[in-house]
Amino acid sequence: MTPVPPVRTPVAELSPDHARRIALRAQGLLGAPDRRAGVPGVLRHLGAVQLDTISVLARSHELVPYARLGAVGRRTVEEAYWSGGRAFEYWSHAACVLPIEEWPHFAFRRRAYRARPQWHHELPAGTYGTVIAQLRAEGPLTATELGGAKNGGEWWDWSATKVAVERALMYGEVVCTERRGWKRVYDLAERAVPDALLHDDLTDAECKRRLVALAGRSLGVGTRADISDYHRLKAEDFDAVVADSGLVPVTVRGWDKPAWADPEALATEPRGRHRTTLLSPFDSLVWERARTERIFAFTHRLEAYVPRPKRVHGYFAMPLLAGGRLQGRVDPARDGDTLVARQLSLAGPKAVAPMADALVEAAAWVGCTDVRLERVDAPELREALRSEIARAFSAAYR
Repeated sequence: MTPVPPVRTPVAELSPDHARRIALRAQGLLGAPDRRAGVPGVLRHLGAVQLDTISVLARSHELVPYARLGAVGRRTVEEAYWSGGRAFEYWSHAACVLPIEEWPHFAFRRRAYRARPQWHHELPAGTYGTVIAQLRAEGPLTATELGGAKNGGEWWDWSATKVAVERALMYGEVVCTERRGWKRVYDLAERAVPDALLHDDLTDAECKRRLVALAGRSLGVGTRADISDYHRLKAEDFDAVVADSGLVPVTVRGWDKPAWADPEALATEPRGRHRTTLLSPFDSLVWERARTERIFAFTHRLEAYVPRPKRVHGYFAMPLLAGGRLQGRVDPARDGDTLVARQLSLAGPKAVAPMADALVEAAAWVGCTDVRLERVDAPELREALRSEIARAFSAAYR
């Protein structure tokens, strides 16, 4: 039986444009960036930054703060996440970097894993305890340092040690404290999580209430599906806690489902400078496909896992955000010190200059000194785009 959302009386009616600007501001893409807070501030503001193995210009967790702050150093990004005990990795929207302050909020998920473990790997007796003892004795270690991550087969052919440490991660006895060469580094939670946060005494309902409130704040405004999906809660979980979350019911003209908003987002008009940038397909502004279509009238899909002949926009198409709208996309690659636009599409001639600016800024960020255009889906705009890229390079190095 499909759960029925709670009865609610809207406190405001928003235009689609107002809702779009609220969403942009909530995601840190409208208004002056908080450079003093830097990358840790972006993480706290968003509440979750998704991780993924794909690296084109950079990995997604690097692209997210870049989109908001500009050309922040990539080493700075890694240190901001993984030094000083500011963050941990856990299962939220997917595998995500999370502010350490959110550790207590995932107690419900840790309990669920302990009570109903879903594993496709057998674990020999004693292995779990041996892994915990080794971490206690030797400090933070990768799975390789614990004895090896794989048995020698495919990537999913995990060793018993890897199964044990991943199980301990899901249970909350172990924490991923950093990624080293993209390998998880594991440590005991009792060492890695501050004492004030190292507890699982929040009820399941309180965990979910807090996560709904945080998701609503990070989104600004959203439907039940938008908000519950942010940390992958069930719709019925949202229904049970939204009345106590602090979010307020609103309607958005043109949206066919009820919505809720952060009251602080409604208190002031969302104004400020719009960021022009390329977005990771895993950016929380666009990671939920239906929401992206509803807010931006833009169909976005990661095609990295789609067979090549069936791809429409390319392997890792990055949407172009400019003027608060999604105005195109590019599938980038690198060839030495050249950023290659393998496939590029634009909403129209007005998107030419923003795309050029975004390409040149991204090229400079990753150490490229040239941009090469391959396929442009509107061939009549190719020469104008070349000219604007030359202008943007000239301005950047003046």
